Amino acid sequence: MGGQREEPENESGLTVLLALLANLGIAVAKIIAALITGSASMAAEAAHSVADTFNEILLMVGLRRSGRPADRRHPFGYGKERYIWTLLVAVAIFGMGALFSYYQGFETLIGARSGAEADPLVGYVVLAVAFVLEGISWQQALRQTRAAAREEALPFFAYIRRTDEPTAISVLLEDSAALVGLLLAFGGLGLHQATGSAVWDGIGSVLIGVLLTAVALVLGRINLNLLIGNQADPRIVDDVRARLYAAPEVEWVVDIITMTVGADRVLVCARLDFRDALTAADVERACVRMARELRDAHEEIDEVFLEPVPRDDPELRERVIARYGRTLRPKSPEV
Repeated sequence: MGGQREEPENESGLTVLLALLANLGIAVAKIIAALITGSASMAAEAAHSVADTFNEILLMVGLRRSGRPADRRHPFGYGKERYIWTLLVAVAIFGMGALFSYYQGFETLIGARSGAEADPLVGYVVLAVAFVLEGISWQQALRQTRAAAREEALPFFAYIRRTDEPTAISVLLEDSAALVGLLLAFGGLGLHQATGSAVWDGIGSVLIGVLLTAVALVLGRINLNLLIGNQADPRIVDDVRARLYAAPEVEWVVDIITMTVGADRVLVCARLDFRDALTAADVERACVRMARELRDAHEEIDEVFLEPVPRDDPELRERVIARYGRTLRPKSPEV
């Protein structure tokens, strides 16, 4: 199971590395262009690229640290640490990129600077080169995300909403925002040159800030849900439920709780009403067998806990109804 996870881990590492190299070169070029042209939009884009470079470092740290094996202090592993580092990426996008873009934009609008920019051609060249480099990184992130969506047999946007692997999604959203931001900067630079009014440059910078704020909110929401503890893919939950009901020793599935504990790592807890004629040894052997069958059926399942309970216990019934709004029902009417 560990070997099967290595390929997506390596793919995510390549995606992040390409984005890091691209953003580092772009950030240096944009800083130089911003100093030469004095453009607020270019300065906002420079801050954007600096934030993205810092973010790729955070993502690489998260990939490395979340891959550590489980130990005594962390029996379920370190998988959720990736979500913490990716959440920090969302904070950095807003704190380093969006706020600086707002500052540059509003300062330009309030100051109402006028006149032509110094050598705007430098800005156009840098933006064009940056667009090519960002496009290469964006294509890698898009390719990985599409491949993962196909592997999960999910539509592209459904995969983005459900995924427990936010690294490639983070790079994809960052690079998408970068491409749109470059177009906004190009528009602000061009309109400033055409009209002689720095208002357009300021508007471009503010719009880049709005764009980065939106990306930060989306990334933050995705990782917040994963940190809280998302349920596993509903298809996995349905299959686990069906397999437990299919076991000859099980009379009723009283409760199923699943939680994502890392990228492609799922915890399954189930409360089962076993047939009364079974001995304690029969129940023990059945639990071991069913846990093994569930892990064999789904490589994402790391740990399985099965608890024998009576299905008519009032406290358990209340807890299940509080969680799902009803008691669990058999998948097949004949059960």
